[in-house]
Amino acid sequence: MRATGPLRPTANHYWVAAFNPNPGASAASAAYMEEKLPRIYLDHAATTPVHPRVRDAMLPYLEDKFGNPSSIHSFGREAAEAVDDARQALAALIGAQPEEIIFTSGGSEADTMALFGIFQARQDKARREQGQGSSHIITTAIEHHAVLHTCQALEKRGARVTYLPVDRYGLVSADQVAEAIRDDTIIVSIMHANNEIGTIEPIAEIGRLCRERRIAFHTDAVQTVGHMPIDVNALNVDLLSLSAHKFYGPKGVGALYKRKGVRITPLIYGGGHERGLRSGTENVPGIAGLGAAADLAQEELATEAPRQAALRDRLLDGIERSIPDIIRTGHPTQRLPNSASVCIRYVEGESMLLNLDFAGIAASSGSACTSGSLEASHVLLAIGLEHDVAHGSLRLTLGHDTTEADVDLVVEALPPIVEKLRAMSPLYPGTSQEGAQCEPRPAQD
Repeated sequence: MRATGPLRPTANHYWVAAFNPNPGASAASAAYMEEKLPRIYLDHAATTPVHPRVRDAMLPYLEDKFGNPSSIHSFGREAAEAVDDARQALAALIGAQPEEIIFTSGGSEADTMALFGIFQARQDKARREQGQGSSHIITTAIEHHAVLHTCQALEKRGARVTYLPVDRYGLVSADQVAEAIRDDTIIVSIMHANNEIGTIEPIAEIGRLCRERRIAFHTDAVQTVGHMPIDVNALNVDLLSLSAHKFYGPKGVGALYKRKGVRITPLIYGGGHERGLRSGTENVPGIAGLGAAADLAQEELATEAPRQAALRDRLLDGIERSIPDIIRTGHPTQRLPNSASVCIRYVEGESMLLNLDFAGIAASSGSACTSGSLEASHVLLAIGLEHDVAHGSLRLTLGHDTTEADVDLVVEALPPIVEKLRAMSPLYPGTSQEGAQCEPRPAQD
């Protein structure tokens, strides 16, 4: 997504904006610079803009059709109909039955509901049988924190968790899962595609294994729903999490798919909404938006996924040709169609992001500032990268509005940013102690 002023910038515009922002510049000067620069949004894995069709679907339920769907009068019936329509649209998108959809506040709640729900149901059954429940959970070292932190919380409640390692592409195998399964394994939770490096896991194969062993199987599909075809039956999953704002819906709404016959204990009690599994008055405008986003994805998947995949490859190839000493991260082919990720040696990720932002380009990095100290991404460390390399992570995720021109502008803007930052780095072998430039090293795979 971008908004441009009357002029498209040249490489010199990028250089000025990225490296020479004047701290004393007036607000008018800053506004002028912002007007002249494009605004290119390449962080769709973080969130997506609400599509106009989604917004239009939501507006009636923010205005005239404001009823509570639990009410029996006409206002309530209007709202209930919107919730039912959205449930059917979402079920159609992922190959489920409408009654298997539980609306939540987003992907994190859906992940927590799946893991806590299965764990507590096991504990409840053990108490009824006057036994002592032993609960083992299998997941991977590269899961989203919504899963990892939930597993850590369950460990404090007595669960035992196996965190499977991954290979250099971020893949885990069904054989690894098979070896980790124990007699007391109650659930396996493996994300469909990684949010940082884009690698798609062999979910269907792992799901078949879990079904044979009669173990519940959950996948966090927040990054894949709406971006690639999903069929819960073909994937052999029992539980699947998704979030509306990752595919052009509103924030604050998501869903958990729960296969019929799978028993979970609710996290939230109250009025018995969502068939007693998630109490609380439904977020009707958000749910209507989620349904509209599901319809939109259903219509566009066949054309949009290959279009974005071609742009992704153009972007990665352009970066690799123009910048030495980079490492592509994630699987080369088994990856999200819109996800491009690299590590750029001798560059710190946050500095690179700030410079890109000055140039009008929104991206993200694997590094994050936590409690005043910079921490490398747990995903990048898990695939075997060293800390200093992981700190140079760059993730560029494309969307509906991304064009070839946007991709080419990024490929033009990034090399001088990297060159400037490397010139300031004492670790870069292309810079002498006096700061003189030496010959750069060749690009790496």
